[in-house]
Amino acid sequence: MSATASKAPKATAADGSQFTAPGALESLGAARGRRRLKLGFSLFWRTFFLLALLLIGCTVAWLQTFRALEYEPRAIQTAHQIASLVNLTRAALVYSDAITRVSLIKTLADQEGVRILPREPNDRFDRYTSGELDQRVTEELIEQLGEGTTVASKVNEEPGLWIGFAIEGDNYWLLLDPTRFSRVGGRTWLVWLVTAMALSLAGAALITRFINRPLKQLSRATRQVREGEYEAHRLDERARTNEIRAVNIGFNRMADQLAKIEQDRAVMLAGISHDLRTPLARLRLETEMSVADEDARNHMAADIAQLDAIIDKFLDYARPDHVNFKPVLLREVVDACTYAVEDQADINIQVDVPTDLRVMADEVELTRVVSNLVENARRYGKTPGTDVADVAIHAQAHNDTVLIKVRDHGAGVAPALLSQLTKPFFRGDVARTSAAGAGLGLSIVAKNIERMGGTFALTSTPGRGFAAHIRVPRAAAPKSTEIPAATKKA
Repeated sequence: MSATASKAPKATAADGSQFTAPGALESLGAARGRRRLKLGFSLFWRTFFLLALLLIGCTVAWLQTFRALEYEPRAIQTAHQIASLVNLTRAALVYSDAITRVSLIKTLADQEGVRILPREPNDRFDRYTSGELDQRVTEELIEQLGEGTTVASKVNEEPGLWIGFAIEGDNYWLLLDPTRFSRVGGRTWLVWLVTAMALSLAGAALITRFINRPLKQLSRATRQVREGEYEAHRLDERARTNEIRAVNIGFNRMADQLAKIEQDRAVMLAGISHDLRTPLARLRLETEMSVADEDARNHMAADIAQLDAIIDKFLDYARPDHVNFKPVLLREVVDACTYAVEDQADINIQVDVPTDLRVMADEVELTRVVSNLVENARRYGKTPGTDVADVAIHAQAHNDTVLIKVRDHGAGVAPALLSQLTKPFFRGDVARTSAAGAGLGLSIVAKNIERMGGTFALTSTPGRGFAAHIRVPRAAAPKSTEIPAATKKA
């Protein structure tokens, strides 16, 4: 039956169900996004946070220790300065006459900001004990100036640093500017703390980056080797750190060995293909000429053809991992793949692929992918009770990717076997009988899709069918080169 394109957004199968855009890869992408979010705490950030936590704890502990040790010296120094000023003022007032005393008081107020006021019995004052430093200064002043000394922070609602003392039986207040002896404020401590933390975090980031740089390079090189790029990223074998240098040398030697093994494998498989196909060609010729029984001759020819197809599978699987990406019309690839089997009586294909949908892929590799999936569905996806495989090929664009789905309505595969189907030489004989071949079809598909930067997933519902889901990058639509109508008329 010929492959037909459906204009409707959904294709309807023989059982009445509708094939929609594949949802397995969408859920797979969301799950991978959640996994990256959960496991995305890199070694850099973990080391950085640990170092930052250590440095911040040390900074806070240092700050608290410094503040605790700073109180005592500052309190003693402040008390000594105030006591010296009070003693000097008292001596100057005692040994001066009345006229000179008035002049001295005025000079102290104008030049030093020190006021001498008589102390009245009904003066109201608040003691200078608002904090630990203030209490320690008060205690030290009383010890320096003697009993009867009063230290206040406010007298008659006038704030300041007030020192009460006596001169020849007369009581006086000495008013000082408290800012001259104030302790370091909370804002200053906060600025120091923020500055210390910022410098600590910057240092932690630099140290962490320096430590993790070799690990990051090793991770990138490992990823490239995993993708088959053995010579793309060589690690520095002259690193100054002995352990890093040893790891880099060992990694480079391992990459060289893997490259040699890969090259030897390709040469070996090419040699096997050449050595096997020559006697197979002779066997085919001798069969046609020597075997008289037509039925036996046909069976022998079919066996030889199957051996030849298995050799092709081996070569496809061992093909080098180098592809050339270019915009490819997906519908043309699908039509080319279905053309070879559209007249087969054992398959019925429905195609729902937009004619203008383009993907970034290697056309030859993409053709192998679709051909393998169609052949896999034709062999193992026959609808129960019939000898026909109803296959639907659906594709649609989703943002910057294209989702492709190839589904049959066969017996399906047990969910426990899905993860095994893309392994080389594995065949799901239990669920999908009549298995013939080398068991490389889905392995080739998975490998080719990975080479093209896509994603491949399998889903199955036993008794209702088997589906292959592909996500490949979408190619931008070509710019139109038509001349506008207005220009043509002109």
